[in-house]
Amino acid sequence: MAQLKHVVDPFGEVNVYPARNGGTRVVATILMKPHREGAQTGIAIDGSGSMRKMYGMEDGGRVVSSLFAGATRKASNEITPVARKLCAYLARNIDADGGTTCIYWATGPGGSEVQVVGDLEAEQAERFEFSGPHDLGTGTQLLPAVRYFVDRFRAAPWGFYVFITDGELHDLDDVIAYSKRLAKDIAAGRRNPVKFVLIGLGRDVNERQMEELDDLDAGVDVDLWDHKLASEMRQLEEIFAEVVDKNARVADNGRILDQSGRVVKDYQGVGLPAFLEFTLPAGATSFTLEVNGSRVKQMLTDAPSAPPVVPVAPLAEQPKPAPKPVPPPVPAKKEEVLDAVPVAEVEEDPSAAEWRDLPLEFNKDAMKTDDDVDVDLDQAKD
Repeated sequence: MAQLKHVVDPFGEVNVYPARNGGTRVVATILMKPHREGAQTGIAIDGSGSMRKMYGMEDGGRVVSSLFAGATRKASNEITPVARKLCAYLARNIDADGGTTCIYWATGPGGSEVQVVGDLEAEQAERFEFSGPHDLGTGTQLLPAVRYFVDRFRAAPWGFYVFITDGELHDLDDVIAYSKRLAKDIAAGRRNPVKFVLIGLGRDVNERQMEELDDLDAGVDVDLWDHKLASEMRQLEEIFAEVVDKNARVADNGRILDQSGRVVKDYQGVGLPAFLEFTLPAGATSFTLEVNGSRVKQMLTDAPSAPPVVPVAPLAEQPKPAPKPVPPPVPAKKEEVLDAVPVAEVEEDPSAAEWRDLPLEFNKDAMKTDDDVDVDLDQAKD
């Protein structure tokens, strides 16, 4: 299986699998905001020592002389804008109580402890300063945070919990073992369903570990984990890419076309579902979703496509040089008679003046952040 990193709107996730006869099986979701009765939400932020710079904390070393004070630049807090948006969105749109539970994880000795921040309503979250835990952890253990949410909200009909990290998990095997047991309990009806989303920040994220959790096979039809890289997210709703009701319909009709325009699947009369599954013929490199009079093309690989060739007007044709005058024939000797040899005219090839492949440049959008204002926290949920 390959989960594509570059998907176009309105898709939330696109997975491709090899099929028979060289074809490609596609499983895709259309991004939509979930609605679950009695939902509980939570955000857990990495509190290990490696996060120090992301919280904008001092590194402990200072120059004594004031001579260098002007050269000192205060580190910026990169966690606060991310946590504010996530927490406020979940509290305002998903949480049944209107408040999202926030914690720091991987704190204390060995990174095995959890520090509870509190339950924040959307307006509180948008002003809260996520400045880090009191005791940065000396390791990065995820399982205590997972257990915290699962155990605290055991009675909740559905739980949705986001974990933010910048590095490598030190207890991956324990998390995998626990997740397999939990998935089997959910499949058997012994536990209520939950969804975990792991979001990676920064350059040092171990995406291999994140993918291992995302692709976890517990032997039952329960998908606990999803993962995202913050740098690749187009919109906040992508955290719900795998939270799809297979019975939901997003349009009255729609069609899937292959790259040649042939109809692969027609949803006329049944409605376009949010969960799509179809098979493309051998050699397919893309498919097109046709819905509501619009067409959206999705490539089947993440390989960058060649930049478009921009036609360039040919240079003005240069005038042909005047033919050189033919010198008069040299008088032949009486004993020899020579025929005059014609001189060929040389023409310049105008096609040699064409130019191709203009360079293209791309720009990146900058992230905007809100002003930081401390607020009092509400009392924790029961």
